[in-house]
Amino acid sequence: MNSYKRYERISVILKILTENPNKLYNLNYFMDLFNVAKSTASEDMDILQGILEKFGLGKIKTVAGAGGGIKYIPINNIDNYREFMIDICNKLQDPKRIIPGGFLYTADIIYSPQYANKIGEILSYPFQDKDVDAVVTVETKGIPIAIMCAKALNVPLVIIRQDNRVTEGSSVSINYVSGSQKQIKAMSLSRRSLERNSKVVLIDDFMKAGGTIKGMIELMNEFDAEVIGAGVMISTKEPENKVVKNYFSVFTLVDMNEEKETVKMEISDWLK
Repeated sequence: MNSYKRYERISVILKILTENPNKLYNLNYFMDLFNVAKSTASEDMDILQGILEKFGLGKIKTVAGAGGGIKYIPINNIDNYREFMIDICNKLQDPKRIIPGGFLYTADIIYSPQYANKIGEILSYPFQDKDVDAVVTVETKGIPIAIMCAKALNVPLVIIRQDNRVTEGSSVSINYVSGSQKQIKAMSLSRRSLERNSKVVLIDDFMKAGGTIKGMIELMNEFDAEVIGAGVMISTKEPENKVVKNYFSVFTLVDMNEEKETVKMEISDWLK
C-alpha cells in the first residue's frame, strides 16, 4: 500500500476541500484515503488550517458529534476581498458602460467565471452559518453569481422562470409589479424544483426598487419557504425606501448621468 509524504497529503486535502466548499467530510475519509492514523490526519488538518488562515484563503471548520467532521469555509475574513472589490468597483465606473436608456453594462463581469466566483462567495458570507437549503435566482443574468453562491454554501441552485416550461412539469406562477418600471410581470417555478418548508437565499444581479426580489419572496411563500435573506451584486442608492429590507449588495450605484457620461459606484456599507 502506498505511503504518502505530508506535503502530498496536504496538497490533496486542499484540492478536495476547496473544490467542495461547505461539504462535510468525516476524518475517516482522509484516514482511509492515505492509510494513516487519526492523529496523523488531525495534524495534517491543523497544518492546513494554519496555512489557510495565514494567507487569508478561508478556514477549516470542525463540526462535533457523531455525524460531524470537517468542512472548508471559503471566507474567514471579508477584508481579503477588498482589492478585488475595489478593482471591480473601478471597472463599473467606466462611462463607456452606460447604455442608452439609463442602463449599465455588466455582462462581462457577471459572465466571467473568475469574477462571478468571488462575487458569489462574497454574497454567501452573511449566510455561512445559516442552515440554507437552496439558493434561488430568477433567469437570466443572475444565474452565474447565484450558482457560485450556491457552490460556496454547498446547496442546490433553483431558477425561477419568466414563463412556464413543459419540460419542467407543473409549476406555480405569480404576477408581480416591477418596482422600478411599475410593470406587471410574471414568474413561475416548477413544483419539483423546491421542497416545501425550505430555507432559501435569494440572489440577483441588480436591484433598484426591489420589485423582483419582492416577487421572488411572494413566490417562495407559495412553497412555504423561509427566506433567510437576499443578495445582489449591485443595488441603487435611490430610491432609499425599497420594497424589501433584508438584503445585501456588493456594490451601490450612487449616481449615473447619461448626459454627463458619469458613473459613481461604491462598495456597499456592510463591506467597508
